[in-house]
Amino acid sequence: MRHPLALTVITASTLLLAACASPPQPEPEPTAGAGHGQVAGAAEVSEPPLHLLTATTDGRLTLLDLLSEEASGLGRIDAPLTTATDGRYLFADTGDGVEIVDSGMWTWDHIDHFHYYRAEPRVLERVPGHGTARVATTNSSTTGGTGIFFADGEAVLLDTEALSRGEVVERFRVRIPEHDGYIVPVGDHALVTTGEGAVQVRDRDGTVNGDPVACTDPAGTLTTRVGAVLGCRDSVLLAVAADAGTAVERIALPEGVAAPRVWANREGRPTAAGLSPDGSIVLLDTRERTATALAAPRPLIAVTAVDDASEHVLGLTVEGRVSVIDGATGAELALTEPLVAASLAAGRTPTLIADDRRAYLNGIAERVLFEIDFADAGRIARTFATIDEPAFVAETGR
Repeated sequence: MRHPLALTVITASTLLLAACASPPQPEPEPTAGAGHGQVAGAAEVSEPPLHLLTATTDGRLTLLDLLSEEASGLGRIDAPLTTATDGRYLFADTGDGVEIVDSGMWTWDHIDHFHYYRAEPRVLERVPGHGTARVATTNSSTTGGTGIFFADGEAVLLDTEALSRGEVVERFRVRIPEHDGYIVPVGDHALVTTGEGAVQVRDRDGTVNGDPVACTDPAGTLTTRVGAVLGCRDSVLLAVAADAGTAVERIALPEGVAAPRVWANREGRPTAAGLSPDGSIVLLDTRERTATALAAPRPLIAVTAVDDASEHVLGLTVEGRVSVIDGATGAELALTEPLVAASLAAGRTPTLIADDRRAYLNGIAERVLFEIDFADAGRIARTFATIDEPAFVAETGR
């Protein structure tokens, strides 16, 4: 079913999209099958097929094409509690399983160039499980694994290559003592928390590989261009896939700064941002293996690292504004009007997303999707009025 979103377009200019420049030094090349991320039935296109995939609290799905500004209804899933994305799929935790929505849009990163693909969107088979779930992804939508840790202690590693063909295949499912845990994919392996202050490296069949690595109070995971991140109480683990297996390194946090519970960045970049419990911004540079803290220019509830030449960091303030911050100094460069004040007043927390050109913010109570040009003094480039509340949002095609 197709229906148009009501649109209020702030600028008449077409949104120009381009792949980001090559990094200043080489990173480990992603593993990929033949065809550079090609999947049977998908069409290669000349530019990133960027879309916003939204879900309502009762599971109604809409896919908004950011080039054509057309929206398509994708049916519905069970009511989500939380969602996660890898830039292609939406993983929706429903409390008794994880629903998987394939947007059919993805980018394959070949380090010095990119390949872009479009296919038909679809809802895939549900992954069964008990209790709430944490989902951890990589930056590849066609290779490697996707981790799901259920509250009852079951850790599941999905085969992402199979997902790209529309098949839900579990590489392994293991029972761990019940705790607030994680299973974090790293190449063909995965980090799995034990519930006893440590992390194991497991092979693709679930076999434990090597000695456990200490990690008290694990919280917050993200995959950067360099490797997979998992926060611990006083440090951060960085796991990097290598020919000999998975190498796990420890990055110290600044003295007196507690680990953020959430990390976010422009997908695939080396630097991630998180908010420490004391309100400071922590920037984790996985290329340099360093973590630094910046005083936030005002109280924030979420941050994300754009990690561009200008070192932009974006923050969502407690008043519902978007703050554009200098990642080198912590100075505030721009501040929007209160965009999502009504959502925050209603106890709803929007999602702030960044890519290389724009940021996106879902006004849930406002029923508006905001597109923000953070490099142009936080200018609101476009707004998209929605019929339903966009309670959850993911940018796909990146």
